[in-house]
Amino acid sequence: MAKTQSRFICQNCGAEYRKWTGRCEGCGEWNSIEEERVEKGPKAAGGIAGGAKGKTIDFVALEGQSASPPRMISGIAELDRACGGGLVPGSALLVGGDPGIGKSTILLQAVGAMAAKHKCAYISGEEAIDQVRMRAARLGLSKTKVDFAAATSLRDIITTLEASSHEVVVIDSIQTMYADTLDSAPGTVSQVRACALELIRLAKRRGFAILLVGHVTKEGQIAGPRVLEHMVDTVLYFEGERGHQFRILRAVKNRFGATDEIGVFEMGDAGLVEVPNPSALFLADRDSPVSGTAVFAGLEGTRPMLVEIQALVAQSALATPRRAVVGWDSARMNMILAVLDARCGLALGQFDVYLNVAGGLRVGEPAADMAVAAALISAVADKPVPNETVIVGEIGLSGEVRPVGQLESRLKEATKLGFGNAYTPKNGMQAKKKMSIKGLNQTEIGHLQDLVNLFGDDVRDKVRPREGMY
Repeated sequence: MAKTQSRFICQNCGAEYRKWTGRCEGCGEWNSIEEERVEKGPKAAGGIAGGAKGKTIDFVALEGQSASPPRMISGIAELDRACGGGLVPGSALLVGGDPGIGKSTILLQAVGAMAAKHKCAYISGEEAIDQVRMRAARLGLSKTKVDFAAATSLRDIITTLEASSHEVVVIDSIQTMYADTLDSAPGTVSQVRACALELIRLAKRRGFAILLVGHVTKEGQIAGPRVLEHMVDTVLYFEGERGHQFRILRAVKNRFGATDEIGVFEMGDAGLVEVPNPSALFLADRDSPVSGTAVFAGLEGTRPMLVEIQALVAQSALATPRRAVVGWDSARMNMILAVLDARCGLALGQFDVYLNVAGGLRVGEPAADMAVAAALISAVADKPVPNETVIVGEIGLSGEVRPVGQLESRLKEATKLGFGNAYTPKNGMQAKKKMSIKGLNQTEIGHLQDLVNLFGDDVRDKVRPREGMY
């Protein structure tokens, strides 16, 4: 007879303990450990190897012909881009994001667009039927052939999907699903892990694509066990600020496509609208050159994208000047300030420094170093960066500017939007690949000091350099 066993599991990271403690040693979270009861059957004599023998597995060579996985196009180009070209039958996708960011909206739009060619089902465990119908009416999807149900019982959902022929299934959300074989509340580590495992196993056996909506913690990670991200094939994160209309759908894991691929959407009254040219949208409000701004030629996945980096440097009245960063790594900005001080003699320690990436986008690549440095120098000198100029380059601790990848595609994106000047790393393109891009004047920067010199005496007048630096 199965015995009931108690164990204490951290609901934030999934660490297990034999008794309750106030603080999890794995993630450092307080009051996140809860008791869960599981039924444990008797072990087979001699362990796994002591039971009945299994089947012999077959090995094959790595060399061979394999067909490319088929794709189901959703009709939303930005979603298909983030997924690697569309949904793969039998795959599992996990979509996470902050509350109210648009997870349910984009998935309802996706199944509404796919319902014309594929049989789609939308199962909600959070909202009633009338609530989803109101959203569908607002999005103009009321007449689409989407099978909808409101349910939380895992047993009922699996029984229904076993007898159906759906090709795409949405579960909103995995934290609300409940397996009656476990004596724990919905949303706990055991429930999330068990429900996700059964649903993914069913999807791969039946061959339909399943999309799971996942809640996130206050740190922005998917709530529940981290193994949930390992179980699925693709993990998509919705990013964006509530005060901004832009939403970024970023693929942080994809077994069928490139990681760090993004899709850009704009939130409107009729739902999420895809943005085919995000560079033009992020730079739409640039009327005239302003000091403290620089345009960075970035790369998100395989897509080149131009974004504006804004900096403000003001005399501080505090003993410890403030450092505020939005959309970039604060530690990396402190490194740029230290290099400007140690290698270029610009002592900005007495100033408050504020840095912002316009449009609510978050930039993570080090190729933005030189654009950040240019924005800071421009803010100090109160002199704008030359008009229609893009900047790209990584800065080392010695002040040298290092080459970046795929420079040519970045600069071609800049020329499409009418930019005629570019500050690039020295020898950024290999000699055999170096070519002149029509309509673009490149200025190669080998050291951060060369960038400072482009602003002339305006920097020296604002910040007194250390003796011997010039």
